[in-house]
Amino acid sequence: MASNEKPTALILLNMGGPDSLEAVKPFLYNLFSDRELIQLPAGALLQKPFARLISHFRAKKVVENYRTIGGKSPLLEWTQKQARGIAQRLEQVEPFVIMRYWQPRATEVLEEIRAAGIEKAVVLSMYPHYTGATTGSSVNDFKRTAAKIHPRLDYQLIEDWYDWPGYLDSLANRVKEGLEFFHELLRDEVQILFSAHALPQKFIDRGDPYQEHVETTALEVMKRVGPYAWSIAYQSRSGPVQWMEPGTEERIRQLGDAGHQALLMVPISFVSDHIETLEEIDIEYRNLAAKSGFQHFHRAPSLNDHGDFLAAMAALVEEKLC
Repeated sequence: MASNEKPTALILLNMGGPDSLEAVKPFLYNLFSDRELIQLPAGALLQKPFARLISHFRAKKVVENYRTIGGKSPLLEWTQKQARGIAQRLEQVEPFVIMRYWQPRATEVLEEIRAAGIEKAVVLSMYPHYTGATTGSSVNDFKRTAAKIHPRLDYQLIEDWYDWPGYLDSLANRVKEGLEFFHELLRDEVQILFSAHALPQKFIDRGDPYQEHVETTALEVMKRVGPYAWSIAYQSRSGPVQWMEPGTEERIRQLGDAGHQALLMVPISFVSDHIETLEEIDIEYRNLAAKSGFQHFHRAPSLNDHGDFLAAMAALVEEKLC
């Protein structure tokens, strides 16, 4: 690319998270207002009133959860580091981040891209496994906003990468690092539990490939890790709907009841630390594992800004740029 040409925008899409305790309630309202993510009863007309009610009642507990991890979500900081790290490995690429339910939102970022005169972009969903509830919602939000704010933007989408070899290698490396936390005499006894964010079962029943993608990732990672006992479960289930099974809490109890003493948890659908890793796994599930009889509990490090992960994602983006 000639030096006088405009750079290509690298736009990372992610969920977002509250940047203060005061932001928790409006963040939850934005999240529950999205019918692509959560279809509350009584139809679209009552979605926002229900969202306002639910966010009001949920906020108190969620605020305390965020308080335990420092009073805010680190998701934006990690996503920005990932965007910069990927862009630095490419030529003539300018990094941007769009969050679905908190700042920076699509309108703000696309206005910045338009003002910079950038007319080409690669849009990368930071959800490795496709589901209409997360990737689909973020991509649709981006498309709607781009058509309105920057209709001349020529962009390519990367909507899933659950089987991208570099990603699988990087995640396998994190699992191996997690196993190093256990004494070598205990390592062969470790139970590896991949924990993905749950979806209502109706998403899977309608043909959403999320579960298949998660299972493929786990299988391919374990081919790289070696012959350890492993399983998959789904976390963050709440509300009176049928969820994907098994639940992570249920699986931890089952493994404990079977007499296992060592558990390594691997967050498989999250590519950086946030509330589900730092509070739900590191605190809630650690306590549950201890109550369930486990003597040894560790979590594999998140991908965050590990060099092998950033290099893998840069190679994925470069393939789209070619």
